[in-house]
Amino acid sequence: MTAAILVGMIAVGFGVGYAQQIFSGYYGSTPPRFATAHTFKGSFNFCRAMFSSNRREKRGWDTDYPGADINFSVRLAELTKTRIGKEANGQPDHVVVRLTDEALFQCPFLLMEDAGTAVFSEIEVARLSEYLLKGGFLFVSDYWGPVGREQFDEQIGRALPADKYEHLSIPLSHPIWRSQFEVTRVPQMPSIQSWRRSGGSTERGVQPGDIDVRGIADAHGRLMVVMMHNTDIPDGWEREGEDKEYFLRFSPDAYAVGIDVFLYGITH
Repeated sequence: MTAAILVGMIAVGFGVGYAQQIFSGYYGSTPPRFATAHTFKGSFNFCRAMFSSNRREKRGWDTDYPGADINFSVRLAELTKTRIGKEANGQPDHVVVRLTDEALFQCPFLLMEDAGTAVFSEIEVARLSEYLLKGGFLFVSDYWGPVGREQFDEQIGRALPADKYEHLSIPLSHPIWRSQFEVTRVPQMPSIQSWRRSGGSTERGVQPGDIDVRGIADAHGRLMVVMMHNTDIPDGWEREGEDKEYFLRFSPDAYAVGIDVFLYGITH
């Protein structure tokens, strides 16, 4: 299935049942929703990692929060057979987890945004390593420029050292891009704010097309981490209900990429 078909499914048919649940953009800070004793009931709960930053690029761990988490959960339920956890009001039951929380090990899929500013404590390094080696999966997106890449490489390398675990490029020939949708390119998505200010260019001085997709595999070749540098995939989720042009240009590709990564991560 291609992204062209996906846009029709979202815009015409699949949006009806969940239309009222699509988050349509919010500028500000939303308190984190942590897991409770009633959170994990056998359905999928979107999990976002909380971490400390030592400098500012965007908002830190809560960049695109909570809209990206809500909308991805809604579309995942519509476009796949995944059952998502819901609150009593029918909204997706998404959570924020600290790397030291026991709830981390209830999360088969974990998102980090603006992770090029992250600094992990020693205990966070140990827990993240344990989580990933026990079968967890980490998706990293929306970190930009050489400083961000170098910093996150150094931090994730503390949990998964390159001399023990393979750090590799993920080409378009990789089966991850055919999990459900046929992804023929990984798009370079600016945030909606940067797109509006610049007339559609990328951000933070990054050259168009300067995007790399890399992963970290365990000793058996299982991808534990997928890192998309110089692209803001979750903004295509968060902002889909805010601007029709931005939605048409970016959201179908953002969902195709995100759902493919999610399905591959939880089935391998």
